[in-house]
Amino acid sequence: MNKSLLQLIVTISETRSFTTAGEKMNMTQPAVSRAVTTLERELGVTLLIRDRRLGVALTPVGERIVRIFREILQGYDKIDQEIASEKGMETGSVRIGAFPVAASYFVPKLISHIKQQYPKLEFSIVEGTIADVQNWLDNREIDVGLLIPSDKTTHSYPLYREAIYAVMREDHPLNAKSVISPEDLREESMLICKAGYEPPVLKWFESVGEEPNIKYILYNYRTALQMILAGEGLAVMSELSLLDLPPGIILKRISPAAYRDIHIASGPVEDCTIAVKTFIETAQKLFPFQAERDHLISI
Repeated sequence: MNKSLLQLIVTISETRSFTTAGEKMNMTQPAVSRAVTTLERELGVTLLIRDRRLGVALTPVGERIVRIFREILQGYDKIDQEIASEKGMETGSVRIGAFPVAASYFVPKLISHIKQQYPKLEFSIVEGTIADVQNWLDNREIDVGLLIPSDKTTHSYPLYREAIYAVMREDHPLNAKSVISPEDLREESMLICKAGYEPPVLKWFESVGEEPNIKYILYNYRTALQMILAGEGLAVMSELSLLDLPPGIILKRISPAAYRDIHIASGPVEDCTIAVKTFIETAQKLFPFQAERDHLISI
């Protein structure tokens, strides 16, 4: 096995296609098939399942081996970056995963700042739910992730604390109140965003022994805002989701006050490349975490 073969298997697992992987690796489709067949014969296990309708999928052992292949390839990158650093050249790549709000707020600022000093660094970005970002980290599909930490999250650093607000249509009767409590929402139909967004909201209700009356479960904050505008319920949402509110929606402070912490997470520090460490260090400098801070939204 060499670097090119490891990269080929990883690329097939990501594209689910021999043809597309071959194009990315400058190989013909027959050459790709021969390489995979030879590797599987040498290993004595089947890594990939070929299905003309569904595409290529990893077998269970294939998933475990591809994760190791990614770790090996990361080792190659570390060697290349150490050599480049010794020569005075900062090169390398960083694969970033983030949920959409974090991606739009943090990532452009970070990349722009880093490229001013290290123009040769390359970046790729994938967006998904918070659960997606955690899974990508676990499988080594990304180098660094922006997420809301859970029990599964290790090697993470607090980046930003955002306040949580009650969100409603401006003609809602609760608009008469300056501060909203969980008790105020006891009889209200609530919208909840899932996939890792909901724990701080549910904990807020639980803190006073209340349980939200959940009417809709959603996975996108923009959809939630439009549902609120349509009169389909209220929501408790975090600050960065509320920077571009549609007309007709208002925010209310909540009591007890609640916050959501966004972390930057990676693999073990000793496994991180120079480029990944640079990304994390830059994030901590540009967005120094403050438990008590002035929030972007003023209401």
